Amino acid sequence: MEDVLLLEAVEKYLNGEMQAEEKNYFDALRKSTPEVDQLVVEHSLFLQQINAYSECKNLQAALHNAHNNLLAVGDITESNTNNTQATIIQLFRKYKKVTAIAASIACATALMISAIMYLVNPPASSQRIEQLGMEVAKLKRNQQVQSAQIKAVAEPKLPTDAVITGGGTAFLIDGKGYLVTNAHVVKKSTKATIINANGEEFIANVILVDELKDLAILKVNDKDFKPTSTLPYSIKKSAALLGEEIYTLGFPRNEIVYNMGYLSAKTGLDGDTTACQVSLSANPGNSGGPVFNNNGEVVGVISKRQTQAEGVVFAIRSSNIYDMLDATSTSDTAIAKIKISNTNKSIKGLERTKQIQKLENFVFLVKAYN
Repeated sequence: MEDVLLLEAVEKYLNGEMQAEEKNYFDALRKSTPEVDQLVVEHSLFLQQINAYSECKNLQAALHNAHNNLLAVGDITESNTNNTQATIIQLFRKYKKVTAIAASIACATALMISAIMYLVNPPASSQRIEQLGMEVAKLKRNQQVQSAQIKAVAEPKLPTDAVITGGGTAFLIDGKGYLVTNAHVVKKSTKATIINANGEEFIANVILVDELKDLAILKVNDKDFKPTSTLPYSIKKSAALLGEEIYTLGFPRNEIVYNMGYLSAKTGLDGDTTACQVSLSANPGNSGGPVFNNNGEVVGVISKRQTQAEGVVFAIRSSNIYDMLDATSTSDTAIAKIKISNTNKSIKGLERTKQIQKLENFVFLVKAYN
């Protein structure tokens, strides 16, 4: 399809002008063709910017016309005489209401222009990106709900005086109790509680943080935790393929949530080679969640999303887990004990629901605290 025709189809799609059959075809095309999906996202943002700019210009024109009308009827004057100050004071006293209205319009105009400038010339890319760690207030509410749910089974292990600093998702990389999450999930904390899909809660320590890679390692330190000799998945060293179908498990709320999508770009924001872009739905709490391919291999770790475009999410490539461990294993005996596999594919070939059943107890809700 030629570029012009494709753009026309995108606009028709965004304006809701497609027939049901056309829309179904185009939805399928977006899912199968990452370039088309990216074009839809970018064009939608562009149209929003144009519409906002048009509204601003219309408001400015209305303000200009109102000013000219006031001049025409003599309600305001433009004077360069020495009596300007007195004239302004008299007019202000006489037309305080008109002045207030004009000031309100000017204020609205200024705010709208600021918004337009933000859209047309957005700030640094880091400000357009939202980390997907859970908000502290939301974590506290979740903690209250979770505590009520598991109180009949066991007392919560989070200390009563603990101050929650952040949270998200983590997953095991070694059956002895070593997990990976994002550095921004644990922030500056040294401890965390982790909760699996069955509501079982364990105490863990933060043993390694790499803020540049936005990765952190947790170690379960809880007698109730039962180690496992093998995991049903592997950590892939090589990059996923463009257009490859992927899915993720995470904790944007108290229960584990599944989302499916595909790899839409081999690099992250501004060509970041340590990350990749995936097209799927992600919310605060998904940070640190594993990204799986159809073979049951972890190919990434959910990290951030672009706030101005729906479904544009960035994941840290799984190879960075190996790089982080290799860089510190010689100086840290605890890290040297971690053994992760890049060959285990025991869930390869299983249908998706069967894969999830085998995976969900290895993915945890994280609540970091001091």
